[in-house]
Amino acid sequence: MKSNMLLLAVAAAVLLPTHNVQAEDKEPRAVVEIGAAGEWSRPGWLASVGPKLGVEFGVIKDWLEIEISGSSLFRRRQTEYGTELIFKKPFTLSDKVEFMIGVGPAYSYTTDEGSKVAAEFGLDFMFWPTGEKKLGWFIEPSYSYSFSKGHERSIGVSVGLLVGIP
Repeated sequence: MKSNMLLLAVAAAVLLPTHNVQAEDKEPRAVVEIGAAGEWSRPGWLASVGPKLGVEFGVIKDWLEIEISGSSLFRRRQTEYGTELIFKKPFTLSDKVEFMIGVGPAYSYTTDEGSKVAAEFGLDFMFWPTGEKKLGWFIEPSYSYSFSKGHERSIGVSVGLLVGIP
């Protein structure tokens, strides 16, 4: 069910027009993120790792981008399925490097603790080796604070491949 919702969100982001693209504009309509995520949670600094899939698209050029992503994090005797909706402010550092700062809500379900709602703050570094924004890589450090019982705090990092959708 959750994977179907993520696939639907990815498809909608790719198919919905976000702005008029001029011939000289190298910005993709959407960027798919495929990678791995790691998280360290307090109390106890418990570590979890797993795959991450997301899509990011521009809403207001040079002002607002939205990332919708999901991950499955695994650790001993527990699995966590998470989704997040992050609103980002982009900064173009060069034709090959972008930086974004963002915040938004996150929802997760763990096999032993149930549902959690959190706020997430993150930084996003995107590297496009050719400058054409067709294929690149990213690194995203993040911090989240859970509003659910126990008020879990987590530090995370995601890394992976970027695929620009023209």
